[in-house]
This record gives sequence, structure tokens and C-alpha cells, in this order.
Amino acid sequence: MSDLNKKKILISTGGTGGHVFPALSLGKFLSNNDFLVTITTDKRGYKFLNNFKQIEIKIINSSPISFSGPIKFFLVLIKMFLAFFHSIFFLIKLKPKIIFGMGGYASFPVCLAAWLLKIPFVIYESNLVLGKANKYLLPLSKKILVSYSQLKGIKNKYTKKAVEIGSIINDEIFKFRKNYEFKNKNNIKILVLGGSQAAKSFGEKLPQIFEECKKFNIKLKIYQQCLPNQNFILEKKYKSLGIEFELFNFSKDLLKYFSQVHFVITRSGSSITAELVNCRIPFIAIPFPFAAENHQFKNAQYFEKKGFGFLLEEKDIDTKLFPLIKMIYKDMNLLSIMSEKQKQHTDKDVYKKINDQILEIIK
Repeated sequence: MSDLNKKKILISTGGTGGHVFPALSLGKFLSNNDFLVTITTDKRGYKFLNNFKQIEIKIINSSPISFSGPIKFFLVLIKMFLAFFHSIFFLIKLKPKIIFGMGGYASFPVCLAAWLLKIPFVIYESNLVLGKANKYLLPLSKKILVSYSQLKGIKNKYTKKAVEIGSIINDEIFKFRKNYEFKNKNNIKILVLGGSQAAKSFGEKLPQIFEECKKFNIKLKIYQQCLPNQNFILEKKYKSLGIEFELFNFSKDLLKYFSQVHFVITRSGSSITAELVNCRIPFIAIPFPFAAENHQFKNAQYFEKKGFGFLLEEKDIDTKLFPLIKMIYKDMNLLSIMSEKQKQHTDKDVYKKINDQILEIIK
């Protein structure tokens, strides 16, 4: 089908990897299904997308609301208004049939402009608690597509707008297969993941925990995401301890690490936890304690109740992480049980469900 006959859709996303990569995965799917896709993001998000040529990428900078002082609040409002008017002019020029808001402050001015121009839009909530931007956009949206029916924060009068679709993740995840061997106590392979904030924190705290493991004669191999300025320090530390390791600063191909490890230590953002569950990889979730609406804790709490992962709060890393790793070492069957429970969950139909919802709105 030529571009002239394709239906135009705009995906508006924020600047973190947890927002950008699901938006890109959705964009690729829609591009292959008769849609002409444009993605809007901020400068942070653009750095993840600027080498991707198949989809048009547009920068519309916005800002989270801050009440830290009257001057900063005033500057934030100015930036939001500029983003709003920028969005209006861009949408008038683009003329999309529908807009898909991925949540977060960066999608707010775009969706608000769409409402003003009477362009239908849907919003997506991947967490288990409704985000602030989506809370304000929900009354104006056609629908809210949610990863989990247990989502908290939707008022009763808007519950009919909610449609459970599952988690938007890279479709390569659904093809992933691994033959698990959890019985080998001689070598526990751990993957440590996190964005910039988690990489810094984990890089500072976890080596001490792994040192305790070494003293207990737990043989480890660590695959760790860290900041570039942590490479030398961590390399020196692990070499001095005689711990096998591989460091990396950023990877678009986490599947190669998933295929090599027994479990993962990670933050509990919605995208990474969904990927791990769909790949049947056990994990220890350490929520970012300052996440908006404490959503990472609620994500991790949900997965722990399901038996899909362990929950450990950051304040307890020093006292509880080593005993947890030791418990796993003594009974590797815990990981086997967790992986089996994860098989109860799949998001493989997420793209079909999204396509059906979009077509229902624009038919």
C-alpha cells in the first residue's frame, strides 16, 4: 500500500527507555499494518530514536509539573504552553486519524492539542497505578488501554473506557526460548539491570553484596549494566574479588543476556518486568523509591503476589539482598517454580488487541 493510502497515526511518548522502546515497538507493528506512523518525543527520547529511519520522529519538548518554587513553576508552565501550541500547529499540518498517548508528561500537550482539534486519541497505562498525565487526559480520551485490569486510580464513571490489552513490548520477546538449568549450584549467573539512576545505585551497593557471596563460597558470574564512569571501579573491584563479570553501559539486545543468566536484579519499571515475565526469567525487583505515585513498588508487589519475582526495597539492600541470594543458592528450585508460574502470563496478543481498538475508533 502506498503512503498516500495509509492511515496516519501519531504516537506520543516520553524520554525514558521505558517509554521510548514500547513506542518504537508499537510504531514498527503499525507501520507494517497499513499505518503511516509518526512518533513525538522530547530531546531525551530522541537520542534513542535518531538513528531509526523507518518512522518519522518529531521533537516536542515538554516538562513535568514542579512545585519546588514559584519561579520554577512559572518556567514549567511556559514550557508546557509552548509545547501545547507547538503540538497544535504540528497536528494541523500532519492531520493524523488518531493519536496514541504512551503516558507521561511528554504526551500531555500533544493529547490536549488533539482534543482541542477534535482528533480522537487513546492513552496507554502500563503500570498498576494511573499516572498523573493519564489521570487528567482520561476524561478527554476515547479509551484508556491498560496492561493490567488491576489498575488503580480510575474513577468509576470512566471504567467503561478501560480496555485490558497487556504490555507493549518488543515482539522479539515472544519468540524467545531458553532451556533453564537451575540445578547448577557451582555457578550462579546474575544480570544486573537499570537505567541511569539504578545503574549508579546498583554499581555502588551491589559489589559489597557480591563480596559477601564470595565469602560464603557462592561462585558468581555477574553481567552488569553500569554508567561509563563506573567501568574502571567495578572492573577493579570484581577482579580483586575473583568474580567473573561482564560490564556494559547500554544494550538494545538484552535477550543475549537473558539467555545466559539464572535470574535478574532490576528496577520494577513496567517494560522490563513485562519482558522478564514473558521470557520466563526470575527476578529480584528493587523499586526506584522516588518513582511517581510509588508505581514501581506497586508493580513489584503485584509480581511478587503472583509468584513471578521477589520484591526487595532499596533501603533493605544492605541487610536482605545477601540472605535472599543465599536462599536461592541453597534451593535453586525456587527459580524453577518462579519460571513455571510466569508461564501463566503472556502478552503475545497485545498488538492484535491494539489494532482492533484503533480500527474500532477510526472506522
